[in-house]
Amino acid sequence: MSVKSEILKEQEHLIQLRRWFHQHPEAPHEEFKTTAKIVEELEKLGIECEYLSPTAIAGKIIGKKGAGKVIALRSDTDGLKMEDLKEVDYASKHLGYCHACGHDAHTATLLVAAKVLKEQEAEFAGEVRLFFQPAEEVGGGADFFVEQGYLKEVDRIFSVHVVSSYESGKVAITEGPVQASSDFLEIKVTGRGAHVSTPEKGADALYIASQIVVSLQSIVSRNTAPTDTAIVGIGLLEAGTQYNIVAEHARLEGTTRAFTMEQRNYINQRVEDIVSQTAAMLGGEATVTFSEFAPPVVNDPDATKEAQQVANAIFGTENVITNQEKALGADDFSMMMNETKGVYAYVGTHNKDKPNTGLSHHHGLFDIDEEALLASCQLYVDFALLHLKD
Repeated sequence: MSVKSEILKEQEHLIQLRRWFHQHPEAPHEEFKTTAKIVEELEKLGIECEYLSPTAIAGKIIGKKGAGKVIALRSDTDGLKMEDLKEVDYASKHLGYCHACGHDAHTATLLVAAKVLKEQEAEFAGEVRLFFQPAEEVGGGADFFVEQGYLKEVDRIFSVHVVSSYESGKVAITEGPVQASSDFLEIKVTGRGAHVSTPEKGADALYIASQIVVSLQSIVSRNTAPTDTAIVGIGLLEAGTQYNIVAEHARLEGTTRAFTMEQRNYINQRVEDIVSQTAAMLGGEATVTFSEFAPPVVNDPDATKEAQQVANAIFGTENVITNQEKALGADDFSMMMNETKGVYAYVGTHNKDKPNTGLSHHHGLFDIDEEALLASCQLYVDFALLHLKD
């Protein structure tokens, strides 16, 4: 019996799983109910699994034909801190939390793919590793798998993300960079307090912070080639205590984004230089601290060609997009891709006849065409089998 027919038999189960996860969204690193459900489903299937953290799960399927390649399949599991605005029976039951990015679909899809692969274990050699990763939205979830050695010996790693900008029946798999790096930055400015009527006796931390914001924009406009894409953005500035006091302290938060490691390192160094030098020039001091959320997502050439081969057979060549425009969003799946050859695919879930399926991700009404998940599931299964049956 074909893989496609096996997956089709699981359609109702796949939809039920997706809706259960949709009703129970949880914050990053707090996916406790989600994780318990994942473990429950894996244990029903007789799939060995292990906790890497309270909310990070790794499963394992061993082929019955002996030693062979190791293929890793990954999904993300966390929700968002926002209200679900949909009026449907599977709307979120967790007030203030919502699955508005498709992670519920990713989790359900990988679980069903695991079921199909488990049923196929007598037909292949090698090993399938199943990664259910927490905290993609804030970064750090991929670290558990990398630091605990679960990428060792892995020949390929594959992940799928639903996307509302493509119609159901379309998939995008593009070689090279497809998502940017993401680094969080915090700047602390120290000045010298004074009465606003005698500003010469102080060093205005608010003014220094304002000049830093303006000067940082020169990195993209004057230090980055116009043909390159990058972001240096400040989203928060806090300063001062009262209207008639020269601010002694200021704090800023922001982010940098880039598509190569060289550009990422260069931009972050320029941020440090501008912050310290601007503050010193204006009589104050400033420091910047970076938290590295994720490197760029760069699809490996070999893995991309293999995934395209699989996608062509499922979707038809005319429905496989191979020149997708780069996005300045980020995904710490890139941490895993740095350890082995990996590929990240985007499966369309917009159906014009189904409400809210074309809305932007992170919108309170966001929804998906659940029928598109069947092809997404087959992508996981067929990509693994392409290698394990070889």
